[in-house]
Amino acid sequence: QRNGPAQDEDTCSDYGSRDKPGTALGRTVPDGNVLFPDIFRTDHLLFYERFKAYQDYILADCKASEVKEFTAEYLEKVLEPSGWQAVWRTNVFEVLVEVVDVEYSDLKAVVQLCEPFLCESQVSTFTLECMQELLELKERRIPLQELWVVYDESGEFDQTALAVEHVRFFYECIWRTWDEEEEDDFDYFVRCVEPRLRLHYDILEHRVPSGLVADYHSYLSQCEELYRKFLNVRNNISSSDSDSEMENVSMVEGLKLYEKIEHLKQKIKLIENPLLRYVFGYQKYSGLQAKGQRPTGIKITHVVSSTVMASLLQSLIRDKLCPESCGEELEIQFHNDPLAAVNACYEGDTVIICPGHYVVDGVFCIADSIEMEGYGLPDDIVIEKQGKGDNFVDCTGANIKISNLKLVQHDAVEGILNVHQGKTTLENCVLQCETTGITVRTSAELSMKNSDLYGAKGAGVEIYPGSTCTLLDNGIHHCKEGILIKNFLDEHYDIPKISMANNMIHNNEGYGVVLVKPTVALDVKDAPAEGTTGNAQSTQSSDERAHVEGFRQEERPECVADELELYKQAEISEGNHEIVSELSAASAKKNQMHRKRLSELGITEADDNLMSQEMFVSIVGNQFKWNGKGSFGTFLF
Repeated sequence: QRNGPAQDEDTCSDYGSRDKPGTALGRTVPDGNVLFPDIFRTDHLLFYERFKAYQDYILADCKASEVKEFTAEYLEKVLEPSGWQAVWRTNVFEVLVEVVDVEYSDLKAVVQLCEPFLCESQVSTFTLECMQELLELKERRIPLQELWVVYDESGEFDQTALAVEHVRFFYECIWRTWDEEEEDDFDYFVRCVEPRLRLHYDILEHRVPSGLVADYHSYLSQCEELYRKFLNVRNNISSSDSDSEMENVSMVEGLKLYEKIEHLKQKIKLIENPLLRYVFGYQKYSGLQAKGQRPTGIKITHVVSSTVMASLLQSLIRDKLCPESCGEELEIQFHNDPLAAVNACYEGDTVIICPGHYVVDGVFCIADSIEMEGYGLPDDIVIEKQGKGDNFVDCTGANIKISNLKLVQHDAVEGILNVHQGKTTLENCVLQCETTGITVRTSAELSMKNSDLYGAKGAGVEIYPGSTCTLLDNGIHHCKEGILIKNFLDEHYDIPKISMANNMIHNNEGYGVVLVKPTVALDVKDAPAEGTTGNAQSTQSSDERAHVEGFRQEERPECVADELELYKQAEISEGNHEIVSELSAASAKKNQMHRKRLSELGITEADDNLMSQEMFVSIVGNQFKWNGKGSFGTFLF
């Protein structure tokens, strides 16, 4: 039984003003030189208003194939069949018309031109006679979404104006031409309408990175164009009765178009899903170019301070700028803005930021190996991001070090720090996040020590396949998820190398650590990880379990080898063991897939280097407390 249009008229009318004297809607003056009457302003509806209308009154639990039928039944209950005026808008002209009838099943209105004739066009050929002729060609039937209802203060046409707006918005922003060909077994509203509606408002409110928005619109345009071509090819095949070579060529072309369309539709769905949008992110091109060394070969120390007091200068000279401690004469430049100082850097430069609260409106793009350090405690050296720019700190340098700073985001749409390539070391820092925290991209390396990260609406740390991430003695808390490890089971992905020791991961809304992986492995079924190096499920001594390593001892990253030795005897907690077990099992599955592909290529024996597909895992001494869903979980897609 239908839950939406089948409701009585009184139920539907609570979304408007039928029971109240006078209109509850605003009015707007149409643009242009022609003095059209004012129209109802309905394009500023809030998210929950559209959500309620589509869920409760229009679509309910209908399937994609039933959308037009449900919409027609809704319109029959709320749309006045005649007696109202509207501005008919196209890309070429606007003209004032009167509605004399509504064909609900076709979502069209039967109209006639108003007197006096009011029309505005980019071309002068649209005279009264031309418009009459055009209407005759269309049999005076106009799609409802092309009509803007003329304002009436009585309130009688509020429901009509809202109904037309809902139809227009749905077919412009929600409906896709291929929706009817999708799986039709479950609720169209839940599957398509809600995520697309949420994305629309997230974009309006600048919650989605501009690069992702551009990708989304590009994918939609490409998919629409390919789908039109696909329909043409399919129609040509179905109208042909012969088994000609030309038809076979058309079938091959149709299959290729279909594969391209399905690939684009998957990308579109990932972006439309509010969770997957941030789980999978998007590969953003980082075109930062390193400057390299200065032509003169010297390295400069940049000092940042809003004001320089004599006492501060004396302390700086004693602690940081003394030639005796540096071993060589220093060249110093002074700045009052940390962003300007970083932009002035070349390879090997150092930026020293003095205590103060610095507000920046721009992106820290660090492409050279530099050091950026605060002179004092992190809470005394605050760099706050102003504006809704996509990024805060982008790192592509071979060896970047950031220490003793507090980074603060407000109204952001992307993470606080992105390591695109190279190695970035973060030490003794505080990161107050807004969306995602730190992102470690494929082939990049992050070493984060003695730092505090909180407030991310996504994951505190996102670890991509093929990256290296070392987390020592950090606090990660009050985020959506603590640490998110992205899917690495695809054959094109490399396994990440992860080391976590003595971190405190607490008070996150979801899990402390989340592993993203496909519901079904690509080529092999779930298999036990028995017999693989580093398998946490195999029988091990307590010392062995304290360090589960998929790479040989000599392959351990040098930067943490000494420090990790301190934790060798640590007793692994339940949360640590659970994470190690799951990651090792996933690593073993990846290894099995790799062996299968080598076997298919005729390679039955392989050397250790070729087969070392295990994940480097060292997870010891971490504490997981008060996380909403527990210490560890998996996200299946």
